[in-house]
Amino acid sequence: MKVLVPGGAGFIGSNFVRLTLRTRPDVELTVVDKLTYAGNLASLDDIAGRITFVQGDIAEPGVIDPLVADADLVVNFAAESHNDNALRVPGPFVATNLVGTFQLLESVKRHGVRLHHISTDEVYGDLPVNSAERFTAETPYNPSSPYAATKAGADMLVRAWVRSFGVAATITNCANNYGPFQHVEKLIPRTITNLLSGGRAKLYGDGDNVRDWIHVDDHNRAIWAVIDQGSTGETYLIGAGDEMTNRAVVGLILELMGHDPDDFDLVPDRAGHDRRYAIDPSKLEAATDWRPELTDFRAGLASTIDWYKANEAWWHPQKAATEAGYARA
Repeated sequence: MKVLVPGGAGFIGSNFVRLTLRTRPDVELTVVDKLTYAGNLASLDDIAGRITFVQGDIAEPGVIDPLVADADLVVNFAAESHNDNALRVPGPFVATNLVGTFQLLESVKRHGVRLHHISTDEVYGDLPVNSAERFTAETPYNPSSPYAATKAGADMLVRAWVRSFGVAATITNCANNYGPFQHVEKLIPRTITNLLSGGRAKLYGDGDNVRDWIHVDDHNRAIWAVIDQGSTGETYLIGAGDEMTNRAVVGLILELMGHDPDDFDLVPDRAGHDRRYAIDPSKLEAATDWRPELTDFRAGLASTIDWYKANEAWWHPQKAATEAGYARA
């Protein structure tokens, strides 16, 4: 099987490539990535000889079409994904998340190639903090941010191309991921690298926003489960049930890294900051044999901390520019 992975130099995409190489030796992988600040070729350095890499923009049909034509399956991770950047400069999110998805859809339609599209739980907006309610595939879309709106639009494009043109596609909307190779702009790696750099942790608002966490390897195993066992045209939600406040996550990182529990600063909240996400994965579990395996969040977080400690050469070049961006904001 020839698999094309747009966005395969990013966090989740590069981990998908690694998981696939470990578990599916019969798969030939081609990664196409624009290599914006969030796409890091160093994430693929040690496996470069086992994949084909193409630097390019999925929104450019001259780039993406010949790659799709040579593939049996496209697994699309390509996205602009950072909410703070979307609030400052939303244009790139429209270009990649909407126009890029459109160009991919046109190519898979033209060449009869299967598509799996990776989305986010942020398309559903937020849930009450003190409730048992969870997102399902039937939850109405209600995006709060420019990022979430462009991802919601991309999902709708995929559904329209399935219904109107018979494109063979599936969609997954996943909870918050954590693990190795995540850019230092995100909560968990930013907190870890702040502490490793001698700084303090930062929390938006009151820190009581709730997120549903899943290890990136569990996410990527679920993607393969949907590809193998899911039904064309369907949407599946991926979650492991690890709901925690941002304050609790930061507190656990502080504890695991030997810092005082109050070694953090509250900073002004982000505009449109969703209060709670929670995933109901029962549709996925009914349709496939997937179940989350890395469910000990404390152990997973400790392993992630160890990875960042051991890989300063990977994250250090990103750190100064990321913190400068936060300071400007």
